[in-house]
Amino acid sequence: MAASFAAQVVRGRWFMAYGSFLIMSAAGATYIFGIYSKDVKSTLGYTQEQLNTVGFFKDVGANIGIHAGLVAEVTPPWVVLAVGAAMNLGGYLMLYLSVAGRVRPAPPLWLVCLYIAVGANSQAFANTGALVTCVKNFPESRGVMLGLLKGFVGLSGAIFTQLYLAFYGPGGGGDTKPLILLVGWLPAAVSVVFLGAIRIIRAPPAVARREYRAFCAFLYVSLALAAFLLAAIVLQKRFRFTRAEYGVCAAVVFAMLLLPLGIVLREEAALFKFNTRNVAARADDAPALPPPPVTTAATATKPQESAKLGLPRLLRPPARGEDYTILQALVSVDMLLLFTATVFGVGGTLTAIDNMGQIGESLGYPRRSVATFVSLISIWNYLGRVTAGFASEALLARYRVPRPLLVAGVLLLTVPGHLLIAFGVPGSLYAASVLVGFCFGAAYPMILAIISELFGLKYYSTLYNVGNVASPVGSYILNVRVAGRMYDREAARQGAVAAAGNDNKGGLTCVGTRCYRESFLVVAAVTLGAAAVTLLLAWRTRAFYAGDIYARFKEGTATANGGVAGETDAGVDSNSKSKQQAPEVHDGRRGDDPMH
Repeated sequence: MAASFAAQVVRGRWFMAYGSFLIMSAAGATYIFGIYSKDVKSTLGYTQEQLNTVGFFKDVGANIGIHAGLVAEVTPPWVVLAVGAAMNLGGYLMLYLSVAGRVRPAPPLWLVCLYIAVGANSQAFANTGALVTCVKNFPESRGVMLGLLKGFVGLSGAIFTQLYLAFYGPGGGGDTKPLILLVGWLPAAVSVVFLGAIRIIRAPPAVARREYRAFCAFLYVSLALAAFLLAAIVLQKRFRFTRAEYGVCAAVVFAMLLLPLGIVLREEAALFKFNTRNVAARADDAPALPPPPVTTAATATKPQESAKLGLPRLLRPPARGEDYTILQALVSVDMLLLFTATVFGVGGTLTAIDNMGQIGESLGYPRRSVATFVSLISIWNYLGRVTAGFASEALLARYRVPRPLLVAGVLLLTVPGHLLIAFGVPGSLYAASVLVGFCFGAAYPMILAIISELFGLKYYSTLYNVGNVASPVGSYILNVRVAGRMYDREAARQGAVAAAGNDNKGGLTCVGTRCYRESFLVVAAVTLGAAAVTLLLAWRTRAFYAGDIYARFKEGTATANGGVAGETDAGVDSNSKSKQQAPEVHDGRRGDDPMH
C-alpha cells in the first residue's frame, strides 16, 4: 500500500506541478542582470549602449523560444527540459569565465552576446517544458496556474540574491561575478532533478473539482515565502548581516520551498483514497458503461485534421477559442494587436528592469541599494503575477471581464513608474521598482492566458513562444536604441568619458536626472499607446469573453474522463486506476513518454 502510494505521488499531477514550481523559481535568472551588469560593463570596458546590447541579447534568449515550442510538439517535455539545462550551464559558464578574466584575450562583444543569449534561452525551454505542460494538465485553471508559475519566476530574483549572499559572502556591493556562476549551475541542476516528473497527465473529474483548493494552498505558501523575502530585504538594507546570518536566510528560503510537498501529499492521498474506494465499483459498472467516446473524439479531431489539408482554410480561421493552426494564429488581427501591445508595454518594463543598476548609479544611490531594487522588483513581480492570475480568473468567471481589458489597466498603471524614473524624484526609485515590478508581473500571465484562450491549446507550445518574441523586440527598440543611446549621449555631453575608444575600461558614466529623463518619457508615451491597443483588443473580443470560454473543456472532461476530446496532447496518465475508467483518446501527435 505504501509503495503504491509513493509511486502515485511521484507520478502524479501534483508532484508534476510542484516540480514545475521549483523549475520556475530557478528560471528567472534573467531578471537579476541589473545586479551583475556593472561588473560586465567595467571588466569588459563597455559603453552603456554596448552593455544594453548585451542586455538585449539576454532578453532575446529568454523570450525567443519558437524553436523550443516546435521541439515540444514532437518530443516529450523531459527532452525540452534537458536541452534547456545544457544550454543554461554552457552559456552562463562561458559568460562567467569571460567576465572573471579566465578567457584570454577577452572575447569580442558579439561572442559575449552569444554566451548570454544561449544561457538565457534555457528559460524559454524551461517555460515550454514545465509551464506549457502545466497549462495543458490544468486547462480549466490556466489563469491561476499561469499566475502561480510566473509568480515563482518573479520570486527567483530575490531567491537568487539570498543564495548568492549566503554562498559567496556578505556585502551586496562587492564582487558579483560569482552570481553569474550560480545562475549557471543551479537552474540546470533543478531541471535535471525533475526531468522524469514533467509530463502530460490527465485527471478524473472528481480530482479536477479539487484544483482550486490546492492552488489556494500553493498561493498561501508562496505568499509566505514572498513576505519572508521582503522582510529579509528590509532588514539587510537596514543592518549589515554576517555571512552566517545570510546563511540562515537562505536556509529558511530552502525550507519554504519544500513546504508545498505537504500539499502534494494531501492531494495525492485524497486521490489514492478515492481510487481505492471506487475501484471495485468501477469494475462492476464497466459492462454497463456506454461505448467509449471514440466517435465523438474522432469527430472533434476531423475538422482539425482537415484544417491541415489546404491553404484556403488559412483564410477562414476557426472561431475564437477553437484550435488555430500556427499560421492561422500568426496572421490573425488579434495576435497582431496582442503582439504590438506586448512590444511597447512589456518592452518598457524590461527597459526599466535591465537598467536599474545604472539608473540607481546615475541618481546617486549607493551600490548596495541596487540589489535592494532588484529584489523589490522580483517580489512585486511575483505579487503582480499571482494577483493577476487569481483575480483575472475570478473576474472572468463571475463577471465575464475580458482579460485584455485588465491588461490595459495594468499597462496604464505602469506609466507612473516610468515617470518617477524620468524625473528622478529623491527616494522615488523604491516606489518605481515596486510599480514596474508589479505591472510587469501582472501583464505577463494574462497575455499568455489570452493566447491560450483565443487560439486554443493544441499548438500552445509554439504560440506561447510566439507571444514571447514581442518582449525582446520591445527591449531592443526601447532599451538599446532609445535608453542606451540617450544615456551615452548625455554622458558625452557631461564630459564623463575617461578615455577614448576601446581603451576606456570604465565605459561611459552619466550622473544626474537627465541621464534617463528623455528615454523614460518616450517609454511612458509608448506604454500609453500599448494600453490603447489592448483596449481595442478587449473591444474586439468582448463577445467571446461574455460566454463560457471553458465550455469545451468541461464537455471534454465529462466525455473523456479529464482529457479534452481532440486535445489530449501526449496521452500519458500517471494513474493506472484512472485508465480503467475510460479509454484514452489520442490525437496522434505524440506517443507515451519514453521516460515512463
